[in-house]
Amino acid sequence: MSEASLLEPANDLLVARFHVIVGPANTLTEPGDVLPYTEDWTGNFRGDALAVVRPANAAEVAEIVAACAKSDVAIVPQGGRTGLCGGGVPIAGKPSVILSLTRMNKVRSLDIAGRTVVAEAGIVLEVLQAEAEKHGFVFPLTFGAKGSCTIGGNLATNAGGSNVVRYGNTRELCIGIEAVLPDGSVINALAGLRKDNTGYDFKDLLIGAEGTLGIITAAVFKLFPKPAARATAFLSVASLEGAIEVLNAIQDRTGGAVEAFEYMPQPAIDVICRVFPDIRPPLEGTVETGILLEVASSRQSDARELEDGSISLQNDLMEILGELMEAGVIVDAMLAQSEQQRGDLWRMRESILEAITKAGPAYHLDISLPLANIEAFVREMDSEMQSLGFQPLTVAHLGDGNLHYALAAAEGREWTSLPLDSAKEIAFGLLVRLNGSFSAEHGIGQSKLPVMSKLKEPAQIVLMRAIKTALDPNNIMNPGKLIPPR
Repeated sequence: MSEASLLEPANDLLVARFHVIVGPANTLTEPGDVLPYTEDWTGNFRGDALAVVRPANAAEVAEIVAACAKSDVAIVPQGGRTGLCGGGVPIAGKPSVILSLTRMNKVRSLDIAGRTVVAEAGIVLEVLQAEAEKHGFVFPLTFGAKGSCTIGGNLATNAGGSNVVRYGNTRELCIGIEAVLPDGSVINALAGLRKDNTGYDFKDLLIGAEGTLGIITAAVFKLFPKPAARATAFLSVASLEGAIEVLNAIQDRTGGAVEAFEYMPQPAIDVICRVFPDIRPPLEGTVETGILLEVASSRQSDARELEDGSISLQNDLMEILGELMEAGVIVDAMLAQSEQQRGDLWRMRESILEAITKAGPAYHLDISLPLANIEAFVREMDSEMQSLGFQPLTVAHLGDGNLHYALAAAEGREWTSLPLDSAKEIAFGLLVRLNGSFSAEHGIGQSKLPVMSKLKEPAQIVLMRAIKTALDPNNIMNPGKLIPPR
């Protein structure tokens, strides 16, 4: 933020208006106060802002949006600042205000009969999970940033995570929203109705729009019964193709009880254990195709303790895994025998991004493919990348086809000397050929605009621009994100 910009009379008047709406304490203009809000988690994107404004409710958001619209000042909605694509920081070229939703952090209501909860956009995901658990429910959206990300950001990017295989992305969990549109008008659809065929579904238009069409201030979410039993295992599978066979076999035998099916091959395990020496590999020897598996059931019969002290669900899973081992599909398996062992497995999985980041420079792909095509992508991509001097470091939410494919420098190679542009071309070419997507769950933001422009179907981009122009003709809602420039 330049100090000169705040001396402009129009900006002074706008800041004065913010003081009236939210109070001086919630209108940040000092450079030192604004600075933490202007850089994204990756450190790759930074922007300037006239102010950071922190509203307490939807009415204040509406007044802020109306004031900015009148002054032709852009609004950048912001939650927990855990995004990876630069979607929550301003761009250059247009005066911007950051609208932080962190004060809007309440659970407004919880409907036990309807198994829904109404939560404000600024609530931290882990806090919402804890509130649901108090009432015997789970809110199943989960991933490594759950302790700091906010539900508004999860909605804005249609976040995924580890449980998508059973419960779906954020979009599938949401059944209603409250939102402020670019003209300051408010949509209130928080009744929690499962069926409401009365026109366009604005909820699904705003979810995943990254704040470019409006600001989601609250939402109604589905809740699910708290599992009575869980079984967590780490598997060494003969091949990626075999892993899909394992997934489908367990789904069929348990009635779709798989909550997580995470791919962790040996190179990923190695980098985690190197960066975090207290984390131990779950299995002896090399694990070519490692799978972190979790199944869960709310049935009391599955939580029944057997004569040998085991839990019925765990016993059933061991029986299935034993049959798959006899068939040669599974090479080795370890079943967590305590909550501590389960926690250790999940800590290993959730440490991968931090481990790769600390290990050195890397390029991250967040991609998805049909399950039938994942083995071909990984096989071809690994071979091509290794020939170029890269070390692939891959993990995946394999149950839903989402690969986090990272490229680091192979041993003895310098990152700056590696042909990253060629690697990207190969990766995106493979994705197109194998019917994949270049963005699975992290959103587009700023970082993926070039590939969005290149690979997204032109007719879809035209339609996106038409919707944006219709709802936000002055382009004040989070400009420079999601939609490629003309």
